[in-house]
Amino acid sequence: MYDFYVYQIEIEGQVDEKAFNTTSPLQMSVIQVDEDSTIFTVHTDQSGLIGLMRHLHGRGFVFLSLRRER
Repeated sequence: MYDFYVYQIEIEGQVDEKAFNTTSPLQMSVIQVDEDSTIFTVHTDQSGLIGLMRHLHGRGFVFLSLRRER
């Protein structure tokens, strides 16, 4: 539970990395922006991931995928 991993999250829509990181509880790195979605990575533990997911959900983002990188 307290191990840190890199998580890859895909959300619906386009997100500007710099603008998003100013309000995000964790700093994220955008790796791909398409017309319909944005994929970014974040390095955190499980509780940080849950907090980030709540933050994204509260801002109205729709999750398309979430996976832990090895």
